[in-house]
Order: sequence, then C-alpha cells, then structure tokens
Amino acid sequence: MSATISQYNEVIGACRDLFLKKTSDYGTAWRVLRNISIVDQIFIKALRIRTIQEKRQQRIQDNIADEFTGIINYAVIGLMQLELGPADPEELGMERVASLYDGHVSTTRTLMENKNHDYGEAWRSMSQESFTDLILMKLMRIRQIIANDGRTMVSEGIDANYADILNYAVFALILMNEKQAASAAASN
Repeated sequence: MSATISQYNEVIGACRDLFLKKTSDYGTAWRVLRNISIVDQIFIKALRIRTIQEKRQQRIQDNIADEFTGIINYAVIGLMQLELGPADPEELGMERVASLYDGHVSTTRTLMENKNHDYGEAWRSMSQESFTDLILMKLMRIRQIIANDGRTMVSEGIDANYADILNYAVFALILMNEKQAASAAASN
C-alpha cells in the first residue's frame, strides 16, 4: 500500500500545483459556484471522457488525463464550498486556499487508505470506463440530494460523494500513469 500512497500523493501533487497556479491567475472565482454548478462542471468532464471512451476518438486536444485532473480539482472545490459558508469572503488568500485544499485531500486520502484496507485495492483491477461510470453515478446522487434540499434518510451526504469522485479520478490517473510508464519501459 505504500506504493499506492506514493502514487496518490504524486497525482494529488500535480493537481494541487495546477489548482494553485490557476488560483494565482483567477483568484477564487470558483467561490461563486453553487453545488449544482460544481456538479455540472464535473459532469461535463466525465461525460466527455465517456464519449471519447465510447467513440474511441476525440476532436479537442485536451486529453483524458487532463479531464480527470479537472474532476479532482472540482471535487476539492465542492468539498471546500461545503465547508465555507456564504458569510465567508469570496476572495480567499493563497495560504487559506492551500490549507483548505490540503485539509480536504488529507481527509479523502485517509478514506482511500481505509477503503483500500477493506477492499484489498480492488480498484487496481477496474477499468477506466468503470471509474467514469461511478463518477457519473455519484453526480446523479448529488443532484438528487440537492433536489432533496440536502437531506438524506440513510445515505451518505454530498461530501462523501465528492470524496469518492475525487478518489475514483485519482485511481484512474494512477492506472494511466502506470500504463504509460510500462509502455515507455517496453519501448526502451
């Protein structure tokens, strides 16, 4: 599992770096997004991945890895927005953003470690298509929870669904990185 944690941290490190650079460029413009808008942004990315998987071709250069990276960062935005309230300022300083990002990723990484312990890293045998479908399913669940005014009777809340989305996207990127490394090694 130490390899998984290292790979997880590598993927998250790249996502965090991009997120903070975009924060430097745009500030925290994402603070205006409501939950449904965050869900829709993730949906657009996940649906694009699914469409490329099904059609086996793409016309826009952004690759699937970039879309999974975007899904990770929007899931973190979702978690941050759930923590921050309307009374919090729209513009947050870089230190606060980094601290929020790191806190939510840390909690989500712990969730991944606990699930990996119980499920024996089953995700390593899953297809990229399954991760995409699971992300889309989690988005549908969040939409229903939002339609229910945030209430659930027996199910996990919006935060748990964002955490699962984040982890599925990280798993997809880990497997893509492993495949790319294996291809590079085979060609040498």
